[in-house]
Amino acid sequence: MCVENALCLGLLVNLVGCPQRRREHGRPCRTAAGQLSATSSAGTRGQASVYLGEHLYLKSQAALKVRHTVLTEEEQTVFLQEAQTLVRLSHPHIVRVLDFALQDGMPFLVMEYAAHGTLRQRHPKGTKLPLDLILPYVQQVASALQYTHDQRLIHRDVKPENLLLSSHDQVLLSDFGLVMHAPQTLASGSTELMEPLLAGTTPYLAPEQLRGKAQPASDQYALGVVIYEWLCGKPPFQGPFLEVAVQHVSAPPPSLREQVPDLSAAIEEVVLRALAKEPEQRFTRVQDFATALAYASQQAVSPRLTPVLAPKHGVETGQRPPSMPDLPRGNSHPPLH
Repeated sequence: MCVENALCLGLLVNLVGCPQRRREHGRPCRTAAGQLSATSSAGTRGQASVYLGEHLYLKSQAALKVRHTVLTEEEQTVFLQEAQTLVRLSHPHIVRVLDFALQDGMPFLVMEYAAHGTLRQRHPKGTKLPLDLILPYVQQVASALQYTHDQRLIHRDVKPENLLLSSHDQVLLSDFGLVMHAPQTLASGSTELMEPLLAGTTPYLAPEQLRGKAQPASDQYALGVVIYEWLCGKPPFQGPFLEVAVQHVSAPPPSLREQVPDLSAAIEEVVLRALAKEPEQRFTRVQDFATALAYASQQAVSPRLTPVLAPKHGVETGQRPPSMPDLPRGNSHPPLH
């Protein structure tokens, strides 16, 4: 398989490598920009290599992501359809997909290069973040997810490793759960096969997604887990794969306020509502979740202050915001891809 020269795939990207070898052999050489653990939906273990390159027409840096897994014919068809959809996505907080290809059944994506790495790298595991830092992150991610849902797509893999930072430190949502790296579910694979493949993803998977029935509310649940982790330094459920999966399905999350005593009850209520076991018990939209979190934070700082951000379209309609218990629940969207 030719990876050293992406032109052989019909991709408009020239890989960046060692200048000496390029001069000697007249071709670019590959440089691994990183390794991302993931799994194809075929159930085989794999690694995704990411190469730094330059887009030939845009004259800008780009990332070439190569999944070292061969897709079935059916999966190739799905990958091409979903990749075509991703290329059309345009949002300030979503990594742009510039090009894509298949070679010998292996998928390639050319994406916008995020210069400042991931939020996981910026805030390693165990790090507790202040609320005034969390809120801007949440607003940007929720805006990207809401746009995605409005396009009738589901991300399926929201976690700090997939939240990138641009050169201006803006959050960029990346690595949509395409067939090229869609995780197995409890409904479609053995636990022995799934455990090594979902090691980095299981802490963020909603109960219905573990059952193979992902929906927009599944992304809200994952974002809720990320916020929970940022607040107290660890996700709600930890342990071996199967133990964590069972807890997602049946166990209530540990109290946030017991771990963060100065956290307001309203903020905890908002986060735990996003982590409800049943999708219809969560917020109707992920944007409603982000707005409710901002509202609860504002009230915690200044309870008498008239809220600027009101849950569910308060800013847009001019209506007085409803009380927290009256916020809409459930998922009103029709079935998505």
